[in-house]
Amino acid sequence: MKYLNILFTTSSNIPRWVIFIFDIGICAFSFILAVILRYSFHVSNVTFISIITALPIVLLTKSIFMSYHKLYAGIIRHTSVQDGMNILYTTIFSSIGLYFISMFYKTFFIEGYTIIPLSIIILDFIISAFFLSAFRVFVKLLYIKSTHINNGLELNYVIFGATESGIVTKRKLEQQKGLNIKVIAFFDDSSNVIGKSIEGIRIYDFDKEINTLNSKYGIENLIISEINLSKNRKQEIIDLCLTNNINVQSVPPIEKWINGELSFNQIKTVNIEDLIQRDIIELDIDAIGKQLKGKIVMVTGAAGSIGSEIVNQLCKFKTKKIIILDSNEESLYQLDVKLNENIQNFNKKNIEIVLANITNKDRMKSIFEHFQPEIIYHAAAYKHVPLIENNPSEAIKTNVQGTMILADLSIEYKVEKFVMVSTDKAVNPTNVMGASKRIAEIYVQSLNNFNKENNINGTKFITTRFGNVLGSSGSVIPRFKKQIELGGPITVTHPEITRYFMTIPEACQLVLEAGHMGKGGEIFIFDMGKSVKIIDLAKKMIRLSGLTLGKDIQIIYTGLRPGEKIFEELLNDNENTIQTHHSKIMIGKVRSYNFENVKKDIYNLFEIYNSQNQNAIVAKMKVIVPEFISENSPYEHLDNRQELSEITVEKLLGK
Repeated sequence: MKYLNILFTTSSNIPRWVIFIFDIGICAFSFILAVILRYSFHVSNVTFISIITALPIVLLTKSIFMSYHKLYAGIIRHTSVQDGMNILYTTIFSSIGLYFISMFYKTFFIEGYTIIPLSIIILDFIISAFFLSAFRVFVKLLYIKSTHINNGLELNYVIFGATESGIVTKRKLEQQKGLNIKVIAFFDDSSNVIGKSIEGIRIYDFDKEINTLNSKYGIENLIISEINLSKNRKQEIIDLCLTNNINVQSVPPIEKWINGELSFNQIKTVNIEDLIQRDIIELDIDAIGKQLKGKIVMVTGAAGSIGSEIVNQLCKFKTKKIIILDSNEESLYQLDVKLNENIQNFNKKNIEIVLANITNKDRMKSIFEHFQPEIIYHAAAYKHVPLIENNPSEAIKTNVQGTMILADLSIEYKVEKFVMVSTDKAVNPTNVMGASKRIAEIYVQSLNNFNKENNINGTKFITTRFGNVLGSSGSVIPRFKKQIELGGPITVTHPEITRYFMTIPEACQLVLEAGHMGKGGEIFIFDMGKSVKIIDLAKKMIRLSGLTLGKDIQIIYTGLRPGEKIFEELLNDNENTIQTHHSKIMIGKVRSYNFENVKKDIYNLFEIYNSQNQNAIVAKMKVIVPEFISENSPYEHLDNRQELSEITVEKLLGK
């Protein structure tokens, strides 16, 4: 067995000519055995010699078909169903060939004499097919055995999904050198297969029997191979496994297998995103495509998390031109490189990379003049709460004035639709960032209503509002991952803090859908699902990393950051929603504002900006957005006044 282990763990494969000689030897043995069996071990010397003289013809015929079907080309230790089919084709066509040779000999050489009787041809077919297959299966079993010898510790694996993908996964696990993996069970939700077996492995009901099997065998890993599993079901499986200290891995979709073959390295440990993702959103792709077809589309903040994904999705439609605008030079360059490498079915000449700041009115005016955009997705904004809390003037400059410049230019240059990307932090804001986004919402909404009231057939302004997106810059999940990599501790601001989460592609899909269905003036609110407790998120990430809370890594509480609130909302107390045809998108019924009053207030806010008096700026924001109540912020003292008014602002300015 020692030498066998050396033979099969070597990096080299057995030469093809060696396999070919083995196969020819098996065919010779099979033919001789067929002759002996045909005559029930009582074959005469004359008969035996006369038939054996046909052996060269038999071997020549079989070698021709072996070469044609490349029987020798397969790596024997990785024998598959396809190798079995090649053996079957070889033996069938060889037998047919031998039959015709025998008939030809009988007809044209010695009449009535059959060089190889049909009964022997049939027996030879059965025996050779069996031994050629058995040889390969035997070698494969020896290989599996040899690669498990040196490792005494056996790893018990289970596979969820008794499908073709699950079978391939099982075989791939058993082929791994030195890992000593043993697949002890399949799991499936289908009652049609539960209780049956695949390759000697029983199929169980996951919900009913995972705990029992884990107690009995100590399951090391569960691999999810079921491709069509819903996101909710996948989360249930992962949660139950984490509770039982079972590692969870998953198999990629078949279309991502390398050259149609699953690689062991493609079996990946599930990540926290798998526990938050929801089922795929069904979009009206045809309707969205029809609206975007032949249009000049501009995306602001295009190098950011949301903006870049909007660009990626726009490339799937037949737009006339996509204007990619951002003020971050490095991020814009990286996006340009990525588009050049990955763009498909889209003419790169139809993409314009524009480096510009939306607060520069002259620059933006020249861009509108030159490109004449017809649809705008406005994702440019400052969004990091603690940073903006300490720099409120910059929130006014970018989030409010930048949006106002774009909105006014959209009216001037007859843009068809202006879709603004907002945030749930604009609802009952407790921080400057959320309040600045709410003021921007109020401006575009009131501008749209002003046009409608005055029968001006102009730009349709649409607002989309959603929560945190997974993987965006500065979000909690990348920060936790980094802290886990460094060995901790993981920092959580408050034990009760919760957040809504959505994947970046999901959020951008809904932005496109809302932009399509919007008639102007709406604030579209996305179904964010259930809010997630951040401490639970941290604990799950620790378990997914194979670590133990309290032993390998710690969680510490750092206190709420400036402007941060414990719970976030999608609507304030005075708002409700209207359902749309899309189950994931609702229209928020929000209060209306007089455009002239809003415009006056915002211009007044810009004047205060010039003073750079941060307290006065925030006080004016609170006048415009009365529900803006600061939390854990240096501006909380402004909320202690009986009534915040313009007089208060003037006093802060020293007037």
